[in-house]
Amino acid sequence: MIELYFHPSPNPLKVALLLEETGLPYQVVPIDTRAGEQHLASFRAINPNGKTPAMLDDDVRLFDSTAMMLYLAEKAGRFLPVNDLVRKAELYSWLMLVATGIGPYCGQAVHFKHFAPAPQEYAVNRYDFEAWRHWKLINERLGQQAYMTDEYSIVDMSVWGWARVIPFVLGPQAFEQLPHVKRLLDEINARPAAQAAEAIKGRFAFKAEVDEDARKHLFPQNARLHAG
Repeated sequence: MIELYFHPSPNPLKVALLLEETGLPYQVVPIDTRAGEQHLASFRAINPNGKTPAMLDDDVRLFDSTAMMLYLAEKAGRFLPVNDLVRKAELYSWLMLVATGIGPYCGQAVHFKHFAPAPQEYAVNRYDFEAWRHWKLINERLGQQAYMTDEYSIVDMSVWGWARVIPFVLGPQAFEQLPHVKRLLDEINARPAAQAAEAIKGRFAFKAEVDEDARKHLFPQNARLHAG
């Protein structure tokens, strides 16, 4: 049985979407990152990086969301080209753009806009610019075709995970400049698998507040500002 170590944030949700799309049986293990559960030794034994998601498939361990997407698509034999290196190359390229561009820049934009202990104009400008630049690449691609590759795939699911939070990342009017991203988001939101993935968070009592205790767990680097 697959165990998905889950918090209702973009990367765990895209993995949950893929699991729901494939129909592979799995169970959810909640990890409340605002309560610091990602730092527990039991979780770090699965994911030494101390981030969600993580996954166990019997004796197989995975601790990166993109690795999970590739693993699960291969396991299910769906949402990934089979025996077609050219189509795989295109999928891999867009998948890694989401993994190394969309995720990190959106994450840093959110941090410096919403959670930094003091205003950081330079950091906000840099990460907001790069988040927009990457989303415009995605929007341009989706203006040319229905999906990120030639059919619905793990790339679109990865885009969906982060597109859900675009207003929080880029501002409430951001979709006016990203209409093709919004079209894909709405299409995937209508799928039963996406609705099932979104419903997971309602089954568990995840901490909602980002109070001082949560900040200690989410941003342990801040302790160095007061050290010495």
